Amino acid sequence: MSLLFRFARRFVAGESLDAAIGEVRRLNDAGLLVTLDFLGENVSNEGEAEAAAAEYVRMIEAINRFGLKANVSLKLTQMGLDLGDGFCQAQVERVVAKAADFSNFVRIDMEGTAYTDRTLDVFENVYRKMGNVGIVLQAYLHRTRKDLDRVVALKARVRLCKGAYAEPPTAAIQKMKDIRSNYTTLAEALFRSRTYPAIATHDEQLIRACARMAQEMGVGKEDFELQMLYGMRPARQLELAREGYRVRVYVPFGTAWLPYFYRRLRERKENIFFVVRNFFKS
Repeated sequence: MSLLFRFARRFVAGESLDAAIGEVRRLNDAGLLVTLDFLGENVSNEGEAEAAAAEYVRMIEAINRFGLKANVSLKLTQMGLDLGDGFCQAQVERVVAKAADFSNFVRIDMEGTAYTDRTLDVFENVYRKMGNVGIVLQAYLHRTRKDLDRVVALKARVRLCKGAYAEPPTAAIQKMKDIRSNYTTLAEALFRSRTYPAIATHDEQLIRACARMAQEMGVGKEDFELQMLYGMRPARQLELAREGYRVRVYVPFGTAWLPYFYRRLRERKENIFFVVRNFFKS
């Protein structure tokens, strides 16, 4: 267990909000923006969902109190999606309303395809009511271009990632070269939308392609973000920030680090090699 924790600890900022705030300060001081994530998903009762929403309110208050350059990201199953869409939406609105009090922003993470339609529906409902909320879309899903068009029509903000859940060929593109191709197509659509897209990837080929595309399309470095996970390619994060890009680091924390870490390894086999390789890098 000690070795496993050593691996996991690199990718999790700690078990408490205080520990996470310390890491946010360090990253901000280095010129990086942060998205803070309280680990957890698929709660089994309303009390757990309400407690998770309360923790997010506390996180947003701490971000404001300490003047941090950070926002938050949450999963709908942690907000009680399995218990009902209306109940879940009410918890999300608590968090988004608190963020609005401080002119801050909330990102809704995307989970497996069993939740995609409901996640988009809850997101759209909250966005239409409150505005300061964005969504994550996964480039490896066959459906994502249609979903992206739906979100762009709202003029909402999108975080584009490759996607890491194990999905069947009927739902997801399987070959990496094809995923990369679809990612760049979707990124181009986002750059054209001028909705401050977030390009979330550690793939150097995609980072370079998207940076070049933005330049060619006249999208300034201040008009989009490059996003990476905490602990993944930290030296490259700093390098990109020094080049003038807005770089945001996704920082998870909480006692649920073990399920989070196992999921990172289980979702796609290449994550195992990526984690091991980066463990020995600075």
